[in-house]
Order: sequence, then structure tokens, then C-alpha cells
Amino acid sequence: MRNWFITGGTPGGFGMAYAEAALEDGDQVTLTVRRPELLEDWAREQGGRALVVPLDVTDRGQVGRAVAAAEERFGGIDVLVNNAGRGWVGSIEGMDESSVRETFELNFFSTMAVTRAVLPGMRARRGGWIVMMSSAAGLRPVTGFGYYSAAKHALEGATAALRAEVADFGIRVLAVEPGAFRTAAYSGFAGEAVDEAIPEYRPMLEGVRTAMIEQDGRQPGDPRRGVRAVVEAMARPDPPRRLVLGSGAFDAVTGELAQTLADIRSGESLSRASDRQEADDEITGRQQ
Repeated sequence: MRNWFITGGTPGGFGMAYAEAALEDGDQVTLTVRRPELLEDWAREQGGRALVVPLDVTDRGQVGRAVAAAEERFGGIDVLVNNAGRGWVGSIEGMDESSVRETFELNFFSTMAVTRAVLPGMRARRGGWIVMMSSAAGLRPVTGFGYYSAAKHALEGATAALRAEVADFGIRVLAVEPGAFRTAAYSGFAGEAVDEAIPEYRPMLEGVRTAMIEQDGRQPGDPRRGVRAVVEAMARPDPPRRLVLGSGAFDAVTGELAQTLADIRSGESLSRASDRQEADDEITGRQQ
């Protein structure tokens, strides 16, 4: 039996899908949410195997208290799912500075704060799983969501470094990059006006917002099936380092990475020409 700690437990999202999958497998769950009263009935139905804890992940004090509550109730955390996050529409040039910082605070800094709070227990037990819910946008940036894409790209970099740092402690790290999934994430755009300081970008951003609203309820991804894919990947003898979820996301990400590799290779001669001449001389000397 494993003990899960899952952030972002809003009903209808990935967090709840992870919680239900874990419970179906006989595990125990701490599910965090900003409004715990929404999940009181659900928690009672789980017969003591689920703990709902209030958590705003941007509040460092709450992070520490939530992790402590989970460890006290279940004896430790075996699986951390960093799921809390969201995106805002805005241009790189014109998004308000406070919104830029809020984007990074929620999607990057808070995620790392939760990870840092959970790691001491995992290190002490010499084992655990950390699942980082990134985004396909972290590998293929989305126009109009530049800072969200950048925050998720930062998360990808930190995740890769973390994976190497904790491997010797028996801790495994998986980055998950969903595409368009049928969660409540898109519905919020209907009630939010585009906050853009530069008029020239507004038509583009309004188009992005409209597209998100029109997709709401029509996204091809199924959160329950996506979570089951993650659980299956974790159970493999040689689990992947990252898992892109959704056919559209898979095609978009692999296409982006193929183009990136082609771009890098096209400049190979320039890349190699930037080495110091002494290095070329040393190589030539060794060959003679």
C-alpha cells in the first residue's frame, strides 16, 4: 500500500483522477485543495483512506503544514503528484509584471517548494516517486501563453536535474506533459477578460481566448485514462523519464523536437567553429 500526496484536487481535474486511481488500487491518499469543503462528502466515502487538506501551494507555511499532516496520518509519502497550476493569456511584451510573477510562482516556485518539503521523508526512507505535472506547452511553447510555457519549461529543466540528484536515494521522477484534456481548466477563460497593455496584441490574444472557450467540453483527452497511463508507466521495470499525454500533444511535441534537432544540426559547422583554435591543434597533434 502506497501513500499519495496530490496537489490541485479540484473536482473534475487531474488531481481527483489521480486520487481515485490510487484508491482503486488499494492505496491511501492525501488530496489538497484550496476549498476543502468541496470534498468533505467525497472524503467520508473513502472510509479513512483519504485525507483532504486545505492548501494554497503559494503559501509556504501551508505547504509545510499539509505535508506534516499527511506524514502524521499515513506515516509518510510514497508518491508526490505536483498537479496544482494554471495558465494566463498574455503577450510576452504586454503581460502585467504581477501576472508574470504569479504565473511563475504558481507553476514553478510553488511546485518546487512542495517537492522540497516532501523530499526529506523520501530520502530518509530511501524511496519514492515524484510526478511532475508539466504540460505539452513546456516542450512546445504556445502563442499567447508564453510565460506559462516558460514556467513549464523551467519545470522541465528542474525535473531533469532533480531526477539525477535523487536517483541514488531510490527516488524516481517522472515529468508528465498533457495536451488538451477534458478538465475544468478551460472553463475559467469564459469569465476572464484579456488583460493586455499593448493594443496591437489584443486581436491575437482574443483569438486564443476564444479558441480555449470553444474547446471547453470538447477536449479529446480523458483525465482518467491519462492517469492510468501514468500509473502504468510508473510500474514498468524501466520507466520513462517523461510521458506526453494525448495524441495531439504527442504529434505536436515530437514534431517540435524534430524541428529543434534539425535547426541545431543545420548550424553544426558554426557550433564546432566556436571552439578555441588550441583545441583543434591538440586534436591534430594527437592524430599525427
